[in-house]
Amino acid sequence: MGRFPNTVYSDDERFLMSGHSKWATTKHKKAANDAKRGKEFAKLIKNIEVAARTGGGDPAANPTLDDMIKKAKKASVPNDNIERARKRGSGEEAGGADWETIMYEGYGPNGVAILIECLTDNRNRAATEVRTAMTKNGGNMAESGSVAYLFTRKGVVLVAKGELTEDDVLMAVLDAGAEEVNDLGEQFEVVSEAGDMLAVKNALTEAGIDVDEADSDFRASVQVPLEADGARRIFRIIDALEDSDDVQNVYTNMDISDEVASQLDI
Repeated sequence: MGRFPNTVYSDDERFLMSGHSKWATTKHKKAANDAKRGKEFAKLIKNIEVAARTGGGDPAANPTLDDMIKKAKKASVPNDNIERARKRGSGEEAGGADWETIMYEGYGPNGVAILIECLTDNRNRAATEVRTAMTKNGGNMAESGSVAYLFTRKGVVLVAKGELTEDDVLMAVLDAGAEEVNDLGEQFEVVSEAGDMLAVKNALTEAGIDVDEADSDFRASVQVPLEADGARRIFRIIDALEDSDDVQNVYTNMDISDEVASQLDI
């Protein structure tokens, strides 16, 4: 990990646990499942529609929309689906839903904090599905604010490592507001305050460094280390929550070591 010496919830934040690269690998494995893939398509399409509604339908003038379209294309969402979502969101075509973002909070086994982001057109349905997924899998809902304070929204930019060194990336983003650069194996991850994400992305582009993905995320200030059994129980809750079409992202503060991760069938 490289650190510098002085150094409204979004609609597109994704789940992250301590050990980003391990979870990224897990997500790639889960994406191979057809059912999960279909749900991921639906979530990406909703993100495009919301981004177009919020910032306009021109990707060149709407960086969030541009990022959402690139992410959808990377996930192999058909271009026709992407274009229809963009037009629905911008009002060029009728049929766009009235999406709203709702955050729910709860706890899992071992006191693990769980932050659940929903993007829904039916608040009652979303609340019912989240509560059911939590209670049926050993979790408990919590009052608003009792979990959210443990998490801080961050900007995250990923670049392919290729021939780059950590110093190359550090030098490019040093004055753009970045807080740290992490080596994830095949990629470097640049973390910043959420408001500095676009500046970091632009600084990398100006330095001739291709950006794989720019996103926002929630990072927990306090981690809860888990053994294999506890981790499995949390993953069951996450899977149950993600089965809901209304749930966009699930964040936890669980910490899984390499040794524990090797014991998990994920």
